[in-house]
Amino acid sequence: MAELGTGTTITFDSGFFAEILSVSASGMSRASIDVTHMGTTVAKEFTPGVLIDNGSIDIEIAFDPGTPPAIIDAVANPVVFGSCVIAFGNEAVKNTITGDAFMTDFTYSAQLEEKMTASATLKWAGTVTWA
Repeated sequence: MAELGTGTTITFDSGFFAEILSVSASGMSRASIDVTHMGTTVAKEFTPGVLIDNGSIDIEIAFDPGTPPAIIDAVANPVVFGSCVIAFGNEAVKNTITGDAFMTDFTYSAQLEEKMTASATLKWAGTVTWA
């Protein structure tokens, strides 16, 4: 059964807050290591790498020009948000992804007679927990 995105929230233990309009992920990846050797005669051989790159999160938010983007603090405090929790689903059942994240990109848009929006990319800083 397909799930709806309505009700999805993102919270940060740093206190950062924004009205979230959409969330998408770049996806997780793992290296494939070529272990082909001179005795291999039919096809290249591969084994999975041990380390996983948990990717990044792209969010679109309602832009508040009075709230500086968290990317400004990235040098002094590289894990700006600390723990980031994405919760999917309705109020009764929430599936979550939790981990440390920091902002790597921030753009904004203000157009005549339109809602101001911003886009940000958050990079997972290590292990994430799916629950």
